[in-house]
Amino acid sequence: MRITVEIEDETIQRVMELTGEKNKSPAIAKAVEHYVKRMRAKEFGQKLMEGYFDYPMTNDELEALGVD
Repeated sequence: MRITVEIEDETIQRVMELTGEKNKSPAIAKAVEHYVKRMRAKEFGQKLMEGYFDYPMTNDELEALGVD
């Protein structure tokens, strides 16, 4: 999908440096994809901490397995 956005020159240069991309479009696409993945991971972590998922084993049982 093509979109038009206004981004300050300094910001786009920094995004290009951070992503390692030499062109603006791939740099922005990579940055957005990375951001979405981080937010989804954060959301998943929050759900884990809130007990959203019900696991059949307790923490003590999991630790007894000795899996690192």
